[in-house]
Order: sequence, then C-alpha cells, then structure tokens
Amino acid sequence: MVTLCLTYFGHVIRKDQSLEKGIMLGKVEGQQKKGRPSMRWIDTVAATVGSSIATIVRMMQDQMPPGTARPGSRGGPIGTGGVLSSQIKVADRPVTQQGLSGMKTGMKGPQRQILDKSYYLGLLRSKISELTTEINKLQKEIEMYNQENSVYLSYEKRAETLAIEIKEFQGQLADYNMLVDKLNTNTEMEEVMNDYNMLKAQNDRETQSMDIIFTERQAKEKEIRNVEEEIEQEKQAADGIIKNMSPEKQVKYTEMKTANEKLLQELDTLQQQLDSLNMKKESLETEIAHSQVKQEAVLLHEKLYELESHRDQMIAEDKSMGSPMEERERLLKQVKEDNQEIASMERQLTDIKEKINQFNEEIRQLDMDLEEHQGEMNQKYKELKKREENMDTFIETFEETKNQELERKAQIEANIVALLEHCSRNINRMKQISSITNQELKMMQDDLSFKSTEMQKSQSTARNLTSDSQRLQLDLQKMELLESKMTEEQHSLKGKIKQMTTDLETYNDLPALKSSGEEKKKKLHQERTVLSTRRNAFKKIMEKLNIEYETLKTQLQENETHSQLTNLERKWQHYEQNNFVMKEFIATKSQESDYRPIMKNVSKQIAEYNKTIVDALHNTSRN
Repeated sequence: MVTLCLTYFGHVIRKDQSLEKGIMLGKVEGQQKKGRPSMRWIDTVAATVGSSIATIVRMMQDQMPPGTARPGSRGGPIGTGGVLSSQIKVADRPVTQQGLSGMKTGMKGPQRQILDKSYYLGLLRSKISELTTEINKLQKEIEMYNQENSVYLSYEKRAETLAIEIKEFQGQLADYNMLVDKLNTNTEMEEVMNDYNMLKAQNDRETQSMDIIFTERQAKEKEIRNVEEEIEQEKQAADGIIKNMSPEKQVKYTEMKTANEKLLQELDTLQQQLDSLNMKKESLETEIAHSQVKQEAVLLHEKLYELESHRDQMIAEDKSMGSPMEERERLLKQVKEDNQEIASMERQLTDIKEKINQFNEEIRQLDMDLEEHQGEMNQKYKELKKREENMDTFIETFEETKNQELERKAQIEANIVALLEHCSRNINRMKQISSITNQELKMMQDDLSFKSTEMQKSQSTARNLTSDSQRLQLDLQKMELLESKMTEEQHSLKGKIKQMTTDLETYNDLPALKSSGEEKKKKLHQERTVLSTRRNAFKKIMEKLNIEYETLKTQLQENETHSQLTNLERKWQHYEQNNFVMKEFIATKSQESDYRPIMKNVSKQIAEYNKTIVDALHNTSRN
C-alpha cells in the first residue's frame, strides 16, 4: 500500500499541469479554526517517507519519469524532470574533428559523483535528525495539549461557578429593577409590601407543594421497595418449592423454563420483524399515496388477487363436481330440503299474520269503545284546559303589563306638560321681544355669556368628578383584591396551623416514633444485606465480562483484518477530507466564474440604453 501511494504521488507531482497536483500542493485562503489541524493525505506520505513535503516534491521532480531514456539515444524522448529539465540546442554542442560530440550534462549544483557508504550515512543522519526534530515537536504538542486540557477543565469548573453566580446576580438585578420601577411610578410602600406578601405566599405554597411531592415520592419509593421485597420473597418461595420437588419434576421445570425462554426470544424476534414490516408497510403506503401510478398498480393488483381467488374457487368447484347423475341427485336433495324449509316458513308466517289480525281487531274495538264513552268529555276537557292556560298566563303577566302601561301613561303626560310649558315660554318671549330696548338686549347678552362660561365650568367640574369616581372605583377594586389576598393568606395560615398541630401530635408520641424508626432501621439493614449480595454477584459478573472484553480486545489487536480495517478507515477519512476540500474549491471556482448576474446586468443596461435611444428618436421625429 505504501509503495502504491508513493508511486501515485510521484506520478502526480511529475505532471506539468493537473488538477490533482493543484489540490495536493495548493492552499485554501482564509483563517484556520482553533485546535490541532486535521491530517491530510500528503501528511501521511511525508510521515511514511520521514522528510518534509518540500524535499519529497524536489526528489520526485528530480527523478526521470518512467518510459524515458538518456537524451540523444534511441530509448525515447527527453525527460523534463531533474537535471535534464533545461532546453537543449544543437548549436551548443562542441564540434570535434569527427563531427558533433555528445551533449554535456548540466549540473544542478555541487553534488557527489560517487554515491558511496559515507554518502548514504550522511543521508541517514540527516533523516534521523529530521525525525528527532519531528518527535520533539510532537512531544511539545502533546504537552501543550495536556496543559490545555487541564486548563480547560479548570476553566470549565470556574465557568460553572460563575454561571451560578450570574444567575444569582440576575435575580438580584431583577429585584432591584422592580424596586426602581415601583419608585419611578410613585407606588406607595403599602403596594410594595402587598406584592411582597403575595410573592411570599406563592413561595410558601410552592414549598408546601414541593414538600407534598417529596413525601409522595418517598411513599412511592417505599411502596416500590415493599413490592420488590415481596417479589424477592415470592422468588425465594418459588426456589424453595422447586428445590423440594422431585428430580423428575425439576428436570421438567428446567425444560419448560428453557422452552419458555426460547419462545420469548422467538416472540421478541417476531415482534421486531412485525415492527419492521409495519414500518415498511407505512413507508410503502406513503409512497403509494404520493404517486398515482402506484395507486393504480395497487388497485390492479387487488383486482388480480380477487380474480385469482375466484379462479381458484371455480377450479375447486370443478374438481369437487362429480358425475351428472350425482350432481342431479345432490340438486334434488337440496330442492327437497329448500321446499320443506319454505313450507315451514310459510306456516309460521300464516300463524303470525292471524295473531296480528286478532290483536288489531281487539285494539280497534277498544278504541271504538273509548271514543263512544269519552268523545264529548274529551272535547269539553280540552276547551276548559285551554281557557285555564289563557287565564294563568293573563294572571301571571297582569302586573308586568299594568306597570308597563302606567309607565307609558306617565311618560306621555310628562311629554305633554313639557310641550305646553315650552309653548308658553315661546309665546312670552315673543311678547317680550317687541318691548325690549338695546340696553336690555346687551344685558341679556352679557347674562348669556356669563351663563355659558358657568356652563363650561360646570361641565369641567363634572368631568373631573367622573375621573375622580373612576379613580375611586379602581382603588375600590384594589382594596377588594387585597381583601381576597388577605382571606387567602388567612386560609393558608389556618392550614399551616392544622399541619403544625398534627405534626406536634405525631412528635409528642415518642415511643411510636422510636418503634417506626427501629422498623425502618431493620428494613434498611435487610435491604443493605440484599444489596451487598447483589453487589458481590454483579462484581463477579463484571470481572468475567472484563476478562472476556480484554481477551476479545487482544484478539482484535492481533487480527490482521482488524488492523487493515483501521488503516482503511483512516484512509477513508483522509479521502473524505480531500473530497470536502475539492468540493469547496469547486464551489469557490464556480462562484468566481459565474457570469450570469453580470450578463443580466448588461442585458438590463442594453435594454435601458435602447429605450432611451428609441425615446430620443421619437422626440426628434415629433419635433
């Protein structure tokens, strides 16, 4: 795998221009996220070779690509990598007596002509030094990471404590803001105290509810413990019964128990299969509901199923049919049986019809008798009942109608009196106007203006009085609310007093409390013994499981397929990272090369320019 990776890397690096080379050696602009940088595929190559990326790239470029030979020979074309990357001209070759000589090889720098032992030792030392530097860097990074982790944990604890303090300060700040709002709105101290008392009462109620919930939880836990103890006692009793049983019955019991466990496992598997099938059914139904073609296919399938069932029935009937004589005898038997049933049913029908006719005649005779005896009496009774109902309604509504008519009469009389007074005033004014002088007229105007001002003042006082009445009504509502709150507080205090009295009665009975405490202590000791036995059993099970886990872990570590899978997972992660980088690179390039918005702007500008030209031409033609 390593050799394949290196050959592929060299093949990509020796290319002149390629997308793969740009992705491997390119860099994405922007700032990197915090934390350790993610591993790349090229980093794994550098780690396997044991040198930096720049030296590997230089080494790969210096090598000659495969399929090339020495320049000037018949092997193939001239390579582009390494020392032979310079352009060659025929005019640069030195001329001798025999003609053109061989090309001089250009030196890339001061290099060794003979690659002996000392050369390779120097290379090894350089590589070892690079490895030591890299190891030191990694150790420093590990130390930094550990330090950062410890600092992070300390900061996390500190952040939790600070968050708690912030919550407390937020509560205090909310309280102070409430006080500032109350002071700015000029609220009185009594209202503040009332709010405080309200909140205190709510807190007391919540504490009471919390205490009740806690006590209920304790009671439920006690019940659960008692149930568990009963279950354990039942189990112990069952174990004792099984032990006292004969060996044959014990064997049968074990067999039945194993069979029951197997059946339960099968039931679980079947339930899982049923759930999966139901899920598939629901998904298929949703798919069918979304597509009409699938719905039509389902209908056709149902029709086909019905036709197939009908065909099977017809085939079964055809097979069940015997000879013509047998079928004739069978049909005759059926006809006889049907005729007998029909005759019996007709007899029953005739009997029932006769009975119905008899009952109808009796009912008619009774109706005739009732009509003869009670015809006249019924009519008189109905008329009297109607008159009585009318009289009752008249008597019930007499007072209301009387009051309504009297009120109506009084209103009409008042209207008549007001109209007569208005007519008399108008007549007197008409008589006085003829005998009024200018001075009297001025006096009257002054009186009118004074009265109008007084009228305005009275209206303003009436408005003020209405506002005062509204304010007083609001104050009255507040007082009613305060009174309701006080009553609620009184009820809550009475409940507290009752609870305190009950608590005092319970706490005064010290021997009962001691006996209950001793019983609880005994129960707790019993639970402790049971739990200790369970703990020991679970410890043994955990030890066995840990041993099995360690053996499996060692087997996995020794297994070659597991190591190959881990390596493949790492490679897959690297490929995923490279794929993500490629996608981002392609997205950025596609955004950079997107010409559609520019084209739209240009088309809009051209259309506007054409419109302006057309308008200018129309204007010139009109002028």
